[in-house]
Amino acid sequence: MTVPAAHAGRPCEQRPPATADIERGMALAQRTAQKLDERGADVVVLARAGQDLSRYGLTWSHIGLVYRDRSDAARPVWRVVHKLNLCGTDRAQVWRQGLGEFFMDQPFRYEAAFVPLTPELQQRLLPLLQDNARLAQWHTPRYSMVSYAWGQRYQQSNQWALETLAGALAEGPAAAAVSPPGRAQAQAWLQAQGYEPGVLRLGPLTRLGARVTAANVAFDDHPNAKRFTDRIETVTADSVFTWLARTGRSGPLQTVR
Repeated sequence: MTVPAAHAGRPCEQRPPATADIERGMALAQRTAQKLDERGADVVVLARAGQDLSRYGLTWSHIGLVYRDRSDAARPVWRVVHKLNLCGTDRAQVWRQGLGEFFMDQPFRYEAAFVPLTPELQQRLLPLLQDNARLAQWHTPRYSMVSYAWGQRYQQSNQWALETLAGALAEGPAAAAVSPPGRAQAQAWLQAQGYEPGVLRLGPLTRLGARVTAANVAFDDHPNAKRFTDRIETVTADSVFTWLARTGRSGPLQTVR
């Protein structure tokens, strides 16, 4: 499924891709698929560098949950499930794409990174990633690029991926009493498991300018004590990789160039 005018992890620009952009994106997709095949996992967390976030100490901008689709046994393919912002709006949707489409958004840097998940986590996630109804349990359509990591008013792309992953692990006999399972349960589990969100240092002028000029940026879900001390806590791709490694839920990070 293609995604016209929907982006995450890079500036929202309405310009058609040049032939060179398409070629570079497809080449990166091919190299990534080869690395995934070599690794042998069925579910990984995959990141791209959609925009330059080095000023915040970040390497990657956007993550998706990637699984091996074996519906055609003779030719299994890789699918990416991720959340994309509808450009120029405060709304987003969850999409299922191929690797080629994932890298077709004219990223800042044609590089990728992924971590294979533990067998237990792969087993939990694989059927979920193929079930649209279950994926919706952890999705909030209202979008802010800098949504508060522990809030539920908005939800950005990395936040959806992390909460979905957490929701899959939190499900079980103890969670059966919570109906339906959703974001609150996933966030409580993440806090109990020691997840630490990324911290962006954004001054008042930056916050004001972003809120006035962009529909997909909001700060009113952040606690005042943190927001007014320029401490914006949000889910970053880098923080997800760090947490997965620290808790032993993933293998080593692998980069693709």
